[in-house]
Amino acid sequence: MKVILLQELKGKGGEGDVVDVAPGFANNYLLPQKVAILATKGNLKQLEQRKHNIAKREENRLADAGKIKETLDGALVKVEAKVGEEGQLFGSVTAQMIADAIKAATDVDVDRRRIELGHAIKTAGQHEVTISLYRDIKTTVKLFVGGADDEVAPAEAEVVEETIEEVVEAPAEETPRPLNSSSGGIRSISRQRPNGRSRSETPFALYGARRGSLRFARTALFFPGCFM
Repeated sequence: MKVILLQELKGKGGEGDVVDVAPGFANNYLLPQKVAILATKGNLKQLEQRKHNIAKREENRLADAGKIKETLDGALVKVEAKVGEEGQLFGSVTAQMIADAIKAATDVDVDRRRIELGHAIKTAGQHEVTISLYRDIKTTVKLFVGGADDEVAPAEAEVVEETIEEVVEAPAEETPRPLNSSSGGIRSISRQRPNGRSRSETPFALYGARRGSLRFARTALFFPGCFM
């Protein structure tokens, strides 16, 4: 069934919008409560004549909702409730309690039906609720639920500790090099020649041996009687 809205209907539209709704919803609520009228030819013709005035009113509603949003965005409101052991409430926080607390703290009137409670608030402390101001304009209000003597606690800031790990590079281990003759090491090699003389004999020893043999030959040549 098509109807013409005379005021805002949450999730459907605002004044002057033509929407399609279930017949039962229209007959049992919208029409009796004068939230809408049937979209007949006569009503649609009158709607065309009133569109200019409706547009002006819509502009004012949007402006008012924007101002309220600026006032309530991030506001911290205290809601008094009876608190039992371990922060449990006796009962739960209602939308009317929230509306009254917002009025007392900010002097802003909020229709309790516009307060969206995703779940029942049954514990003391801080909570957040969303308020649908007008059409798609919404705001979020922070609530502090506690006893009459409890002071409003500021939001706890999350402290993120950054751990800086210092990386220490270990010095590369030097691999010990084997000692050789070029690095100052001593290498002893003993080889035996076929004539029985060790290679370790120095050239000076060989030279002395040869020189002695030469002297003996010269002596035997010039003085042969000495060796007879």
